[in-house]
Amino acid sequence: MVMGRKMVGVFTSLVLAGVLVISGCGGKDNNASANGESNNPGKGSGKLVVYSALNEDDTVQIQKQFKEDTGIEIEYLRLNSAGEASTRVQAEKNAPKADILVGGSVEFYTPLADQGLLEKYTSPNADGLDTMFNDPDGYWQGWYMGVLAIAMNKERFEKEISPKGVQGPKSWDDLRDPAYKDVLIMPNPATAGSGYIFTATQIFRLGEDKAWDYVKDLTTNVHHYVASGGDVVNLTATGEFLAGMHWAHDIIKSGKKGYPIEAVIPEETAFEIGGAAIIKNGGNTDNAKKFIDWLLTKETQDMSTQMSSRYSVRTDVSPPEGLPAMDALKLVEYDRVKAAEMKEGVIKKFEEFSGGK
Repeated sequence: MVMGRKMVGVFTSLVLAGVLVISGCGGKDNNASANGESNNPGKGSGKLVVYSALNEDDTVQIQKQFKEDTGIEIEYLRLNSAGEASTRVQAEKNAPKADILVGGSVEFYTPLADQGLLEKYTSPNADGLDTMFNDPDGYWQGWYMGVLAIAMNKERFEKEISPKGVQGPKSWDDLRDPAYKDVLIMPNPATAGSGYIFTATQIFRLGEDKAWDYVKDLTTNVHHYVASGGDVVNLTATGEFLAGMHWAHDIIKSGKKGYPIEAVIPEETAFEIGGAAIIKNGGNTDNAKKFIDWLLTKETQDMSTQMSSRYSVRTDVSPPEGLPAMDALKLVEYDRVKAAEMKEGVIKKFEEFSGGK
């Protein structure tokens, strides 16, 4: 695929309420060893404690597969968002309770690394990946990609919007149409990765001033902002709201469950790099390294794409079913470094322009 280093999505995603699960079972067989001496470490022992910002069913599948492939039991706590997960890691910095943080865009990981809360590790399986997926300092690992899309409830659109002579949205600007007043629901950029990358995307495609005009106009149509992008998908799928914005893979997954929801990928969209990192001073660091290695194998990447509709970071894995190849998308030139640097200021401005919704 053809991608510039700046065409990188930030902040994700991706996820619902927290619940502690302690268990394990079946899966697959591939991997690289924690010390990088072998690409197949065989069965391991012990356990791994994971803070997950992935969907519940994806986390359970990873738990099962990792146990079958390595013999290592995963205990996980699923958190509502990558922001919530990173906050928990910060709160536990003097006595870490987990070994791995997985899910959500890699920009959530950089501040943790800066605070000395992550363990440096570069997997031998990261060799050959585009450099944008590997932290040059070695503290996080990109292992999937998610594309920003408009979530549309097809039934409500046909009943309420189409009769007004309004065509389905093809761009972010189309969401400003008065026909969408009070039927949009959006994720808050202060708490949701998809919400932040969406806001930053408007800055990169429109410039600072026009972007804030856009946010102000859009807010007129937004009923309210929610803490999690997963809430946007749920509320749109069930028809409580007509449209919103989140990651295409979560929207498609909801559609496969029978809900009347579809993902519309607009022009000048952006994508996130979903991350994983080892929490420093966790109790199972060797197993954590095996987990990072395992995430990057072709077999695990195939599984991830099939179960979640996320794009793989490997070039030998096909695009998700129902989505175009990444290099066929019209992406905004997204500067990940700048997006991370301007985050605090962007969130403050968003609070001013969103009117407290």
